[in-house]
Amino acid sequence: MNSSRCAACKHLRRRCLSDCIFAPYFPSNKPRRFEYVHKIYGASNVGKILQDLPVRCRGEAAETLWYEAYCRIKDPVYGCAGMVSVLHQQLNVAECQLATVKAEVAALRPAYLCDSSCFH
Repeated sequence: MNSSRCAACKHLRRRCLSDCIFAPYFPSNKPRRFEYVHKIYGASNVGKILQDLPVRCRGEAAETLWYEAYCRIKDPVYGCAGMVSVLHQQLNVAECQLATVKAEVAALRPAYLCDSSCFH
C-alpha cells in the first residue's frame, strides 16, 4: 500500500487517487480528524459536502466538520452547543467582574481626587 494516502483513504482502506476530495483536508499525519468526522457524518456525506462547496471554502468546512464532530464525541448530549454555553457563562462572569472593578474604581476616584487636591 502507498504510504502517501490521506487519513480518509487509510481509514477507508482504499487507494488515494490524485484527485481525492479528502486528501487536502485530512492529511495522513492527522488520522483522528477523519475518524471523528467519519463517525459522526459518514465519509459519503462529508465527500458530498466538500464536493458541493467552492474550493476556497472547503478547508474551513473540513475544519468545522472536524470540530463539530470532535465536540459531539466528547459531549454526545450538547456537542458544540455545550462549548458555546460554557464560553457564554465565562463571558458573563468576566463581564460581572469588570463591572465590579469599574464600580470600585469609580467609588475610589472621588476620594483620591479630594485627597490629592488637599495637598496642593
